[in-house]
Amino acid sequence: MNKIYANIERYFEKLTAHATKILGNSITFILALGLVIFWWTTGMFVSNDMHQNIGDFIFGTTFLSLFIIQKSFNRYSALVHLKMNELISSTDTANNSVMHTSEKTEYEIRALSKEYIDLEEMAETEDQAISEEFKNKKDNL
Repeated sequence: MNKIYANIERYFEKLTAHATKILGNSITFILALGLVIFWWTTGMFVSNDMHQNIGDFIFGTTFLSLFIIQKSFNRYSALVHLKMNELISSTDTANNSVMHTSEKTEYEIRALSKEYIDLEEMAETEDQAISEEFKNKKDNL
């Protein structure tokens, strides 16, 4: 059952990756804009109901906003990943397995996240031990 779920997750992640690329593409936005303009010109002024016309205008504008937001998110995400990859690759002690995390599956990301949670817990216990040692030295002075 877990294997079936893992396969479904992998295919769904591939589907969403392709969908975000398509929705963030400028050609897709131009096609959507053409569709909305066609929709507005053919149906907007046929109805005399002002509320219907306003609703159609708002719906079309919201539809176009989806493509604009996706494009800006794709750009922002790519820039953040590029900067993080540069920081990771320029540090000698960095774990290079976190590079290109946008291409990893959700399961792989969770596994890496668990490793960092474990590292954080170890660092906290070391910090507590150091602060207690410092406190003991301070009390002895």
